[in-house]
Amino acid sequence: MGLNPGNMQKMMKQMQKMQADMAKAQDELANERLTVETGGVVTAIFNGHGEMQSIQIAPEAVDPEDVGMLEDLILAAVREGQKKSQDLAADRMGQITGRLNIPGMPGLF
Repeated sequence: MGLNPGNMQKMMKQMQKMQADMAKAQDELANERLTVETGGVVTAIFNGHGEMQSIQIAPEAVDPEDVGMLEDLILAAVREGQKKSQDLAADRMGQITGRLNIPGMPGLF
């Protein structure tokens, strides 16, 4: 049982709209800003693509006797920021691809 031409044309239009919506969502994600704070002394800002935009370290976090603690706080901020941005991107793309009802094509993201 094949698709009739009308259904195929409708599906192609849906796919084109989805591609346009996904491109727009990717642009919007680039402009999103997610702030992560660890230990009250490290603040990192990420965009929706998981790219760190800035990092701020409070002077009191800089202890030459305990560099390892500062490294751990920075690493925790980076990991949390990347996770938050991945979750945001998955949510945005899921909103777009979830509208399609094409058997055998779950998600696309």
